[in-house]
Amino acid sequence: MTKNMEPTTTVQRLPMYHRCLQKLNTEGVEIVSSKELGEKVGVPATQVRKDLSYYGEFGQRGVGYQVSLLLKHLRKILGLEKEWKIVLVGVGHLGQALIKYQGFRNLGLNIDYAVDIDPQKVSTQVAGVEIKAMSELEQIITKEEIEIGIIAAPAQVAQEIADKLVAGGIKAIWNFAPRYIEVPYEVKLVNEDLSVGLIGLTYHLAES
Repeated sequence: MTKNMEPTTTVQRLPMYHRCLQKLNTEGVEIVSSKELGEKVGVPATQVRKDLSYYGEFGQRGVGYQVSLLLKHLRKILGLEKEWKIVLVGVGHLGQALIKYQGFRNLGLNIDYAVDIDPQKVSTQVAGVEIKAMSELEQIITKEEIEIGIIAAPAQVAQEIADKLVAGGIKAIWNFAPRYIEVPYEVKLVNEDLSVGLIGLTYHLAES
């Protein structure tokens, strides 16, 4: 089955399996069952087997999955075999936190480029990343062959930024601005509205 045919929820669980397998591999665990893997990520063993079956047969019935081998397969499926170049637009508190997050680098996801409209931030550094002017965005994308863009800027400028990212040749955008933005069909867009998750919690609390 191709990457375009698996359910969205399966794709969302793959990084959780990957993170769990990374930890097990570090701890020297060689074999893990679907039941054990499911318990660690909070899904039934049947769901683990179903999710992984979209990509092939990786386990052995009655034995389980070889941790290092399954981890290798998941890295390939998730596109983590190469180091991706990422540009971040908007170096406020959220943008700085994203740049500093070591977990991205551990996966080969390097936010090595950042731009901001504030002249006081330009030429300063955050975790070793030099902040460039917004006017340099498209040039950076083209010169460095960057494929992923992150928008961590205010909602009112998010669409303008997205347009600049697309014009530069960006193929995927992670949007943290709390608004809907439009991109061409061929550009992958993921919206990360932090308030939605928190409101989900207040909804459930209000119900009780």
